[in-house]
Amino acid sequence: MYDHPAQREANDALWDWIAARLGAAGVPDVPSGLERDRAPHELWPDPQLLFGQACGYPFARFHKDHLRVLAVPRYGAPHCEGARHCSVIVARAGDVRERLEAFRGAVAAINEPASNTGTNLLRHTIAEQCAPGPFFTGMVRTGSHIGSMRAVAAGEADLAAIDALTFAAADASYPGLPESLKVIAVSRKVPALPFVTALATPDAIAVLLREALLAAMAEPALAEARKALFLRGAEPVDAAVYDGVLELERFADLAGILRPEP
Repeated sequence: MYDHPAQREANDALWDWIAARLGAAGVPDVPSGLERDRAPHELWPDPQLLFGQACGYPFARFHKDHLRVLAVPRYGAPHCEGARHCSVIVARAGDVRERLEAFRGAVAAINEPASNTGTNLLRHTIAEQCAPGPFFTGMVRTGSHIGSMRAVAAGEADLAAIDALTFAAADASYPGLPESLKVIAVSRKVPALPFVTALATPDAIAVLLREALLAAMAEPALAEARKALFLRGAEPVDAAVYDGVLELERFADLAGILRPEP
């Protein structure tokens, strides 16, 4: 899920190490490289998915019958805490408005309607910090967090919720983009994006995957890769913790916050 240009070498190194360990353990047909041609939402329901990372909201809402959670990462980026992360709500750096309520009537940029960090946490933060009502007059769908950052910077939208990891990583791949924005608010912290495998993956292989993943978090040869990915570790987690993001959605719905079209 975090695979910006400056991070791809690190992701490749992490997977190469895990794949080699799985191969040595006798796991058959381990992919030699990462799949970058298909969108994540196309991979999550695929019964052949060996290893991936899912967004918390789509997992809880749509993919519990497709995916098994292996572990939750611990990230060291700003605004992250342990195995929990959040979104930063951003506006153009030159926008004179400083408080979230001052943006009532604004247009929001969202990456995808089913994104936890880009849509769900945005709506919940508005519901939690502002008076009830639709708040936004419209939402622009951009297809990615970077697209939402660019839309706000260009004046095509007024606000966007950006995954804290993406915001922290953006400058290395898109120099100057974060500096064109300012943080207006920070969302509630929620469980970070889980590492997953297909529910159809045999139990024995899932165990080996989890062991390899956790070992990779401590492997000295991967220290630079983990640094580039802001990874400080990973830990087992009960998949039920992701149900909480659906409660945040219901809270926003009750407050009447504008909901994007699917």
